Parts: sequence; C-alpha cells; structure tokens
Amino acid sequence: MTKSKWALDAAHSSVDFSVRHMMIANVKGSFNSFNATIEADPSDLTTASIEFAIETASVDTRNQDRDGHLVSADFFDAANHPNMTFKATSIEKTDDGEYNVTGDLTLRGVTKQETFAVTFEGTGKDPWGNEKAGFSATGSINRSDYGLVWNAALETGGVLVGDKVKINLQIQAAKA
Repeated sequence: MTKSKWALDAAHSSVDFSVRHMMIANVKGSFNSFNATIEADPSDLTTASIEFAIETASVDTRNQDRDGHLVSADFFDAANHPNMTFKATSIEKTDDGEYNVTGDLTLRGVTKQETFAVTFEGTGKDPWGNEKAGFSATGSINRSDYGLVWNAALETGGVLVGDKVKINLQIQAAKA
C-alpha cells in the first residue's frame, strides 16, 4: 500500500480513560468529541503523520456533577483549554502490526512527550465500497504532569483521585 489520507470515522471510534478512585476502584470515562488527521500506509505506520484533537468539554463519566467538575478549572479548565492534542513525532515498529507511537501531548497548555502502544487491526471494505482501517492504542499519563493536581485526602489515608490515567483508543478510519 502507499501513504494515503484517512478520515476518522467517529461513529465507529472511541476515546476512553480510567483512573483510580479512593484507591480502591477505577472510574471510567470517555470523550465524545474528537478528530484526527491521518496520513498513512496502514501496513507500515513508521512513515505516518498522525494528529489528534479531543474537546475537553466532551468528557463523559456518566455522572453530570463529576463531568462538570472535570471541565472546571480544577481539572481540564475547558473554558481556557478547549482541546487536548497529540501530534506524533516518531513511530517505531515493535512487531508485526505493532508500533510505539511517540509524540507531543498538549493538555491544559502543557506539552509533554508521551508514547502509546498502537496496533494496526486491519483493513476492509464496508457494504458501500469504502476502504476502512482499524487501529487500537493504549497508554497512560500522569495527570499531575499537566497541572491536573486537584485532589482530596482520605480519612483512611491516600487520596480521592489517582495520578495515573490509563488511556484506550479504538479508531476506525475511512480512506479519503
């Protein structure tokens, strides 16, 4: 295959996260509004150009009060930082269809280099003849690295919200 432009199919994609809560459980959430610019040969991502943008106000943890707190200045400060972005700077093949994608993640005005494990899940044609490609990505970040430091001490010791945030993306894209 050759390098082509791919349009994110948001209806068949997801951006999910989980974080420790009260040091005993994980709370999960998603972002409902995101977009990507992808130029790639899906069979060899090492030369790909990948940029991702997520609307911070689209956070959804299935709890309106918590979502309101997350978009506030205590966390995402969505009024001043409406998007978090990721731009790939290097892509290393680690196995057949497996890659480490390193890039600049910007969240709340802070940019740090992060690496995500990406799997090329395959290509196929949908019933209307459109060529589709699937990818999954996993990784984790420390929220405090980005200024998301709000927390509350627990009476039993420890803190209300963990620092490590696990990230899971399921991406389907259509050849443009």
